[in-house]
Amino acid sequence: MTVYNFNAGPAILPPTVLSQAQEELRDFAGTGISVMETSHRSKEFEAINNEVEARFKALLGIESGYRVLLLQGGASTQFAMIPLNFLAADAVADYIVTGVWAEKARDEAQKIGKVHIAADTAADKHNRIPTQAELQFSENPAYVHLTTNNTIYGTQWQTIPETNGVPIVADMSSDIFSRPFDASKFGLVYAGAQKNLGPSGVTVVLIREDWLDKGAKNVPTMLRYSTHAKNNSLYNTPPTFGVYMLNLVLGWIQEQGGLAGMAEYNTRKANIVYNTIDNSGGFYRGHAVADSRSQMNVTFNLPNQELEKQFLAETKAQGMLGLPGHRSVGGVRASIYNAMSIEGVEALASFMAHFAAKHG
Repeated sequence: MTVYNFNAGPAILPPTVLSQAQEELRDFAGTGISVMETSHRSKEFEAINNEVEARFKALLGIESGYRVLLLQGGASTQFAMIPLNFLAADAVADYIVTGVWAEKARDEAQKIGKVHIAADTAADKHNRIPTQAELQFSENPAYVHLTTNNTIYGTQWQTIPETNGVPIVADMSSDIFSRPFDASKFGLVYAGAQKNLGPSGVTVVLIREDWLDKGAKNVPTMLRYSTHAKNNSLYNTPPTFGVYMLNLVLGWIQEQGGLAGMAEYNTRKANIVYNTIDNSGGFYRGHAVADSRSQMNVTFNLPNQELEKQFLAETKAQGMLGLPGHRSVGGVRASIYNAMSIEGVEALASFMAHFAAKHG
């Protein structure tokens, strides 16, 4: 039986990447030892570390002005690390709240400094992304924070909003490198690797070089971006295997045609599932408003909880794993990140159509 992994994270990895890691597991680069056993100070690992930054920048088409940092602590640590570094006592930061993770980022920032809410979609159960006209920015914010994709509710920014030149700080944990984006709009981008970039354990940060000098100097050493930039992300022992896997995934993305290639592939996959929902005569009800739908996390409900339980039990029995919705909202969630195949999405859509025909 073929197994299709729809888990929201840690999530599916490209099969070719897993095969290469398997082949090299006990003998990396002719060293006779595993990359997990290799010193992070060795020339072999430093080569991996350097290649990650080079590949990351190449995929974005940037040559200078930014650094790529490989940190630990997940996006949740970034929620505090960002305002600790860039939200001065006499400043304010604007936050756009579109889901649970955006709420958590806002809550952490409010413990540290002044926060202005530019928009909040909680009243609509976070089923949409606010329009440009709805965004009410403060007079001179230090930055504007947003979450590009919302895994729990299945919404995604289709275009990055205009902020009148104010740098954007973005949590891209669940859609990074699923499509191109203009790095020049961002002061800082962060993402946990465990959805689109690799296994859990690595947090990737893209930061403008001029921001490194702006960071507060009274922040503990490990929570300063400048610490990690000056030491090429090797200030302390990094998650070496995670960095190695991240490098393989970045190489795989390049082989797929880069970010433009991934965007085309992901649009095809998302359309297959959303068309099935839209053609079900109301049997499947998507949570997200149509113009805010995520290409990464498709969320929907069935007519009642009993049918949802039956749907989830039968899909699991057929090898489709990770489809239960987040515990806070229930329903069904199909996470179809970069590495999910067309075949996997078609298998799900076929099952959905047959299930609706039988029970609708």
